[in-house]
Amino acid sequence: MKAMMRTALSLAACLMVAGSIAGAPARSATHEPIPEKPPVGKPAPDFKLTDWKGKEVSLSQFRKKIVVLEWFSDECPFVKKHYNSGNMQSLQKEAATKGVVWLTICSSAQGKPGFHTGEGQQQVMRNWNASPSDFLIDAEGKVGRMYGSKNTPTMYVIGKDGVLIYEGAIDDTPDADPGSVKTAKNYVRAAILEALSNKAVTTSVTKAYG
Repeated sequence: MKAMMRTALSLAACLMVAGSIAGAPARSATHEPIPEKPPVGKPAPDFKLTDWKGKEVSLSQFRKKIVVLEWFSDECPFVKKHYNSGNMQSLQKEAATKGVVWLTICSSAQGKPGFHTGEGQQQVMRNWNASPSDFLIDAEGKVGRMYGSKNTPTMYVIGKDGVLIYEGAIDDTPDADPGSVKTAKNYVRAAILEALSNKAVTTSVTKAYG
C-alpha cells in the first residue's frame, strides 16, 4: 500500500497545472483566468521570475538567443528518467556549447510534490550534476499557466527572434525507462539544431508526457 501511495504521489508530481496538481480549479490563487497558451509560430510571452539564488530573471533579457524552457519536478519518474540516465544534463551541456540559454522552471506550489526552496533546488541540481543556464521558481504558477504547461518535463524552444518554435515532449518515447533514451528521437535537440541552421523546425508540436 505504501509503495502504491509513493507511486501515485510521484505521478502526481508529473501532472502540473501551473503551481498545483492536475485536476485543480483552472484559476490562480487570485482567481485570475488562465490565459490562452501561445501557439507555436507566435511570439513567446515574456515573463519575470526569481531564480534559485533570489535574482530576478526575465525572458526578454535573452533576446537574439535560442532559449529552451524545461518544466521540472524532481519527484516525477519521467523527469528522473532523463536525469538518472544523464540525458537531460547532456542536452543542457550540448546546448550551452552552442550558445543556447536553458531555463529550468519549477511550477510546484508550496506543499505540493516537487516544491523546494531555492537552496533546495540547488542541491537537487547538484545531486544530478545538472547545468541549466538558470533555475526559476514559479511557485504561484503564473508562468506555467501562461505557457499551458501541464506535465513534467514539458519542453519549449524559442527562436532568436523570440518566436516559439517547439512545444511538447523531450522525445518520442513516453516511458519511465532510462534505457530508452538511447534509441529515442530527441525533439528538443532536433529543434535546436534546425534553428541554428536557420531551418524550419520539422516537428514543432508534440504531446508532452509525464
